[in-house]
Order: sequence, then structure tokens, then C-alpha cells
Amino acid sequence: MSDLSQIVKAYDVRGTVPQQWDEEVAAALGSAFAQMLDATGEAGKAVLIGHDMRASGPGLAAAFATGVRAEGRPVVEIGLASTDMIYYASGSLDLPGAMFTASHNPAQYNGIKMCHAGARPVGQDTGLAEIRERAQALLDKAEPVGEPIAPVHRRDLLADYAAHLRTLVDLSGIRPLTVVVDAGNGMAGHTVPSVLGDAALSALPLRIVPMYFELDGTFPNHEANPLDPANLVDLQRAVVAHGADIGLAFDGDADRCFVIDERGEPVSPSAITALVAARELAKHPGSTVIHNLITSQAVPEIISEHGGKPVVARVGHSFIKAEMARTNAIFGGEHSAHYYFRDFWFADTGMLAAMHTLAALGEQPQPLSALAAEYERYVASGEINSTVADQAAKVAEVRAAYPDAEADELDGLTLRFPDGAWFNLRASNTEPLLRLNVEAPTVQRMTSLRDDVLDRVRR
Repeated sequence: MSDLSQIVKAYDVRGTVPQQWDEEVAAALGSAFAQMLDATGEAGKAVLIGHDMRASGPGLAAAFATGVRAEGRPVVEIGLASTDMIYYASGSLDLPGAMFTASHNPAQYNGIKMCHAGARPVGQDTGLAEIRERAQALLDKAEPVGEPIAPVHRRDLLADYAAHLRTLVDLSGIRPLTVVVDAGNGMAGHTVPSVLGDAALSALPLRIVPMYFELDGTFPNHEANPLDPANLVDLQRAVVAHGADIGLAFDGDADRCFVIDERGEPVSPSAITALVAARELAKHPGSTVIHNLITSQAVPEIISEHGGKPVVARVGHSFIKAEMARTNAIFGGEHSAHYYFRDFWFADTGMLAAMHTLAALGEQPQPLSALAAEYERYVASGEINSTVADQAAKVAEVRAAYPDAEADELDGLTLRFPDGAWFNLRASNTEPLLRLNVEAPTVQRMTSLRDDVLDRVRR
């Protein structure tokens, strides 16, 4: 018997196959998803189902479809897809969807990202807890789901997805750019050729240098997790070797995009957030832009300087999307390189963020390093994890060590100092870890504050 509490997380389903879940579990989750939709006013609508390049994806997706169809609900299979393709399909067709992916996790993992019609997220408070309970009840009975009684349809939406993105960012008039793209053997190898390459518009002034475009869920070259600097090394070398203007690295399901400048140096996601925010505010003056708590202080500063309204949100896509919907925000960005767009149903898409970055670079003569420098004002530590048994006690101890700092407890503990330095210390939701992020005006101040806090955390 499977314990679904081990794989149904705050935002999605994620676990090893077949150790933690298999096709029987997928069928139960499909049935439960359909039941949840019935209970939340989405009765009768077909369910979109896509999967990434992992070997377990087609079987799990088919089993999930069987569970959905057993509840009398049709299925639309879109086959190989990036996660933002599912969001595009859900938004444009106004249908709920399920994407089979484990994103950046290693090969033995798979998972499901689900959404309501219109690409609205399914999280713990918006249906996922109910899905877990219903599926667990089905599995506890040890009876298979019923026979499928609703039809299944198949649609190829790749060209429609690419065409839609090209209506949002026009790249036809930019200067010629050489772009190295590391797909990490993930779904960007499927989508980039249609959006940016020869299959799109031959007139696009882009020379794409592909790296690891072969779809392979075993990740033979490196894990498709650009958040780990080790997985950027190949791209950094290739950008310099090809004399490229920019490098793009996507994660496994291609919903996140990391950027490398012409020197082979990473551009921080905070700088990309500020850059895209400035572009969106030029089109929609006075709009709200969401940023999470860990992005650079430069982000709200630049949003305000461009006439926008910065609003801070907790880390995590469900919090970002909820705040965007509440405020009708034009754009949202996270330190983890998730970027959300009102023009994309408030959903996240790494590809659209990449296109904005290409447009910004190609519309002016400077190299990317000089352009990005306009949006990078402070020195950041990056996220540093420490194993701590009693996280709450340790956070309280750290708070007491800086009595004169301004405190904020929106998401963990954030302490701000008069000289502009700050740090955030927050507990992991899934592991006995404390995560530390530090930012300061100078390298010396950042290093000193980082080391002092880490000494207290790890003491």
C-alpha cells in the first residue's frame, strides 16, 4: 500500500518510480483529480495530459488518463511537452491539466504538476489535499479504478504554443545574436527549435548553438538542474568558446531559465526579474510586479523607479500566483528563476523570460554583462543550506543575536540593517535544513555577515 503523504507535496506530486509510486497510484490519482474537479465546479471538462522525456512518463500518464476516463471525463493527450506548454494549453483551451514531470530531480523520480482550467494552480489549499485523500481511499480499498468510459483525444500543440509566445515578444527586429542553449537533455530540446530555431521564423536573427537537445530522461551529460552551479559549467565554457552573446540553461521541464553572459558568468535571476519587470512596465505603466522575499533589494527599487508597484510574496509558486491574481500583477519573479506573466495566465514560463532577455539584449548595442550590470546593485551569497535539528530554536537564537536589526517574519526570519545589508533564514518544508540568503552593498560586508550568521547557525 502506498502512503501518498510521502509523495504529495505542497505544490505537486513527486517521488521515485516504482519505489514510491507506480501506474496503480497514477490511476488512483487520475480518478481523484477528476472527482476533485467535479466537486469544485469544473464538471464535464476534458483533462489535458502531457509528459516530459522520462522513461516512466508515458506509462504513468496513460494510467492517470485511465483513472480520469473511469470517472466519465474525456482526456486530451498532448504527448511530449514542457510544463509551460501545459499551462498554455490549459489557458488557451480553458481546460484543467496534468503534467508528468519531476522537473530538475534525478532520473529515478517522476511527478505530476496539476492545474485547474485557465492554468490556475492546484496546491494544498486549492485541491491537492483533497486529491491525496480521495486517491488514498481508493488505494486503501485495494481495488483497481473502474473501466474507462470517456473518450481520449490526441493533439499536437507545440506549434500553437510557439506561435503564441512569438506574439508576446517580437524578436524579428533585434540585432543578430549567437545563443548557446543547454537543454540538459530535457524538454527545451523539444521546444526551443520551434520557438527560436528554424522551425519558427527563418528570419529571426538568432544563431542557436544547441547543447544536449537529445531527449533523454537518464540525463547522461549532467542533471537538468541549473540551480546547481556544477550543471552550468559546460554552458559557460561553450559560450566563451563560440564567442556567443548569451547562454540559456533550462531545467528538465523547461519552466525555469538561467542566463549566462558573454564572459561565461551567470546573470542572477534577480537581475532578470528586474530587467523583465522594466520591459513589462514600459508597456503597462503603473502596474504591480510581484517578487519573492529572497530576490535582491534592487528588484523593488527598480520596479519603483520604472513607475511600478512592487509587492513582496512568500517563496513558492502558489504564493506568487495567488498574489498576482489578487493584485492583477503584470509580472512576477523568484530568485529560483521562475518567472510569471499576466499575459500567460499568471503562470510561469522560462521560455518567455528567455525571449524578453534576448529582446532586451538585441535592442541595444551593449554586451549582456554591461546590460545586466544596470540591474545588479548588491552582492549576494546565494542560498546556503545547514542541517539543523531544531530549526525554530536556532532561528530564535539568531534573532536574539541582532537585537537592533529590523525584523520581518513573512517567510522565515528576515533581518535588515541600516547600511542596506540583510539576510533571510528560513526552514525547509521537507528537510531538517535552514536556508540562508545574505545580501549587502559590498563583498566585504556580505562575507562578514554571512560568516557570522553561519557560525551561529552551525555552532
